[in-house]
Amino acid sequence: MTRGLNTAAMVAAIATIITAALVADTTQAQGPQPGTKRTPLQQADLSIAGHEVIQVRVDFDPGFVSPWHTHPGEEVIYVIEGTIEYQVQGKPPKTYNAGQVLIVPYGTPHSARNVGAANAAELATYIVEKGKPLITLATQK
Repeated sequence: MTRGLNTAAMVAAIATIITAALVADTTQAQGPQPGTKRTPLQQADLSIAGHEVIQVRVDFDPGFVSPWHTHPGEEVIYVIEGTIEYQVQGKPPKTYNAGQVLIVPYGTPHSARNVGAANAAELATYIVEKGKPLITLATQK
């Protein structure tokens, strides 16, 4: 019985650590997540009270799949290079190539996957509520 409690406690601790890494402070690179690299470009207050803009370059290794997640505002995405399949709740998966754009609405669960054989990258521009975690894990619905 004691071994089972210790195992459960260890699993809970590991889950807490992983979740904390995913919702790290937005002034630092999000992660680290194996298979992806986030490069912060800018973060600034907006003229809309309580909101800010955050821009990040996100690089995805071939085959990388992001966990389902949400943001506390809109995410405007420009695919810089490669081929990325986005799954946005309520819509069929759609593949985007370099030069294409999409918007993920406020609080909508979504995921991204590099479906190409080389690096893929996006410019992610977040227009979000200030002071909230930039990334919150979500489940597909």
